[in-house]
Amino acid sequence: QVQLVESGGGLVQPGGSLRLSCAASGNITSITAMGWYRQAPGKQRELVAIIARSGLTNYAASVKGRSTISGDNAKGAVYLRMNSLKREDTAVYYCNAEYYSDTLDIRVSWGQGTQVTVSS
Repeated sequence: QVQLVESGGGLVQPGGSLRLSCAASGNITSITAMGWYRQAPGKQRELVAIIARSGLTNYAASVKGRSTISGDNAKGAVYLRMNSLKREDTAVYYCNAEYYSDTLDIRVSWGQGTQVTVSS
């Protein structure tokens, strides 16, 4: 099992920056990829950024160029740095991890979410 806890959300002004953190616990060596998703009220959950164990990353077009995802394989942690924040970035941000179980079947774990509000 893998459990995830996010932190770093809060209120930030437009144009500001923040850094989200996600800490995994459990069998962190089984994690193959981690990422960040977000969901705004009345909208579907969407991918923000992902990072594989190899370091390969991918970003949503809406955040590419102003966001950086990074990870620490040993700690089972993932981070998301977002700059030039816009009001459209307001959402609950969820940490996600893909991992394999003891029987090697793939599973997905989600954090509880952290609120990011971009407002002046």
